[in-house]
Amino acid sequence: MVKKIALEEHFLCPGFEGYWQSTVGDVDPKILAQVVARLSDFGDLRLKSMDAAGIERAVLSIAGPGVQAETDGRIATRRARDANDFLAREVQRRPNRYSGFAHLAMQDANAAADELERCMTELKFAGCMINGHTNGQYLDHPSLDPFWKRAEALGAVIYIHPTDPVTPSPALEGHKGLRRATWEWTFETGSHALRLVFGGVFDRFPRARIALGHMGETLPFLLWRFDSRAKLYGIKLAKPPSEYIKANILVATSGMCSAEPLNCAIAALGHDRIMFAADYPFEAAEEAGHWMDDVALNETVRADIAYNNAAKHFGLR
Repeated sequence: MVKKIALEEHFLCPGFEGYWQSTVGDVDPKILAQVVARLSDFGDLRLKSMDAAGIERAVLSIAGPGVQAETDGRIATRRARDANDFLAREVQRRPNRYSGFAHLAMQDANAAADELERCMTELKFAGCMINGHTNGQYLDHPSLDPFWKRAEALGAVIYIHPTDPVTPSPALEGHKGLRRATWEWTFETGSHALRLVFGGVFDRFPRARIALGHMGETLPFLLWRFDSRAKLYGIKLAKPPSEYIKANILVATSGMCSAEPLNCAIAALGHDRIMFAADYPFEAAEEAGHWMDDVALNETVRADIAYNNAAKHFGLR
């Protein structure tokens, strides 16, 4: 069993159940109760699952959308700080097993930048996770440039996690099984990342980095087409879109225990930009861990994806 760092592992902060409930209202109550129990646990349930999967360290992040759904920016900023302090206390209880991603109120770019800096310098968090848009505002909005400037200076990786779209796609109407995690979130989150590329965020902040779960939300599969259509439509960027995806975007395996997309991501981006994640408790950490152990890979590549790349990109050991 290869040792692993897992990057997209979720928890619930007390008092945040209402924010999260909006994304799971149609889940069977019995299943929901089990998920809540696992999200709220930092002890035996989580550690047993980690041990069975060979996960030495889990980077914990609040189950979204959290305060990004809050309409009052001042309340969001205060509650984000409270959530980060809560997580820091849990990490301090088991510093050899847990690390944290900051939770940020993106309603206020400067306050979010300050909180990111506090979390990375004082609380020793690994970066942050942003749960998609914030009340309809995406991360390419010019008002957020102060946040990107600070994140770049800190060397912070911004992990973009799915959230519900502002408006459900009419193309999925009548097909409940295609909503949210099946397909809707992939399109939403991949589109969010492409807004950063096509919107010139990485031209303005060339050392900024983001991470995408679910093997890159289909972006590694489409590099040639992004370049071809950008040229056709006269998109003015310093480089072709694929070069930003290869240079500024990292990818995690969360929720994708399959060799085919892994091989595509390796071929498109290079194995040094791919990292392991289980997406606990929404996916079984044991299944993800055993897949990582068994999928056909060169053993050096396996060790890098499972552990070494996250250690390097996020400053973890």
